[in-house]
Amino acid sequence: MLTGMRCSRPASGCLFGAAFGDALGAPTEFLGVPEILARWPPHGPDAPAGHPALVTDDTQMMLAVGEALVAVAGPLTARAVEAPLRAAFVAWLDSPDNDRAPGRTCLQACAALKEGLPFHEATVAGSKGCGANMRVQPIGLLDVDDETRAGLAQLQAALTHGHPTALAASDLTAAAVALLAGGEEPARLPARLRDYARAQRVIYREAWLGPLWRRPGATTPEDFIARGWDECLAVLDRLDAALAAFDRRSDPCLATGAGWIAEEALATGLLCFLLFPDDPTAAVQRAAVTSGDSDSIACLAGAFAGARHGLEAWPASWVDRIEHRARLAALGRAWDR
Repeated sequence: MLTGMRCSRPASGCLFGAAFGDALGAPTEFLGVPEILARWPPHGPDAPAGHPALVTDDTQMMLAVGEALVAVAGPLTARAVEAPLRAAFVAWLDSPDNDRAPGRTCLQACAALKEGLPFHEATVAGSKGCGANMRVQPIGLLDVDDETRAGLAQLQAALTHGHPTALAASDLTAAAVALLAGGEEPARLPARLRDYARAQRVIYREAWLGPLWRRPGATTPEDFIARGWDECLAVLDRLDAALAAFDRRSDPCLATGAGWIAEEALATGLLCFLLFPDDPTAAVQRAAVTSGDSDSIACLAGAFAGARHGLEAWPASWVDRIEHRARLAALGRAWDR
């Protein structure tokens, strides 16, 4: 198990932190850093705007995953969770609030899930967009063994994003949340994640993924999943190089990628957190002032910071104003220990 000394209310801190980052980064997405600084001088937005502070599809789908898992009675197996996850994703698809610039892959795959296709047919096989891992944070907060956590993380990704890197990055994101919520020191996190990725490299979780690997160009399940872990290991190399340079002023996207794809969203979200490991608000503010997928990058940075520091680390005014506050609080209560 990925365990250690825990902070107070890490689950609530993680979930609210993800929503804060999402809301903070939403208005800066698609803007370059100079334009962001010109619109929000001198350093970019310093707090989520509005009452409520609106979130995007990132938080909507994170809530969908979390609430689907809470509703499962009994062991969290592939058979037990697939139907609730499918139902939650279809409910998100049909929601009148699904108007926050949702990703094309999620829309396409959820429409196919609604038609009743098996998930390995409904998924967009070639997609490794960040939609696979922007929503996986709840799985890192569960009190489950490492094998179950990995299977859950990869399955929830596979329902919409069928690329092996989407699966691996989601697994790695959930592992990062679990480590931080369990008390891991931020300075040790990249090495722990690298060790985990190497250990998982040729493990294909057939009980969770079924025949997902069977597609043109894939020779074996092990070769299929190894492609994903290799891309994650490569972006961890970029993360290590960026942390060695320790530059808080440059656009993080220049070091670890713009975050539109799963492994880069993970690495750039981690970079923003690790540049400010003891200052959660500074981490999400840095993540919002980026030239890439700012809301997803900040969503992940906020999740990592919140898992490390707990709910009390966030400004009370942010907690009071965030959209879906009651739903976030209910999930946090379910998992805080």
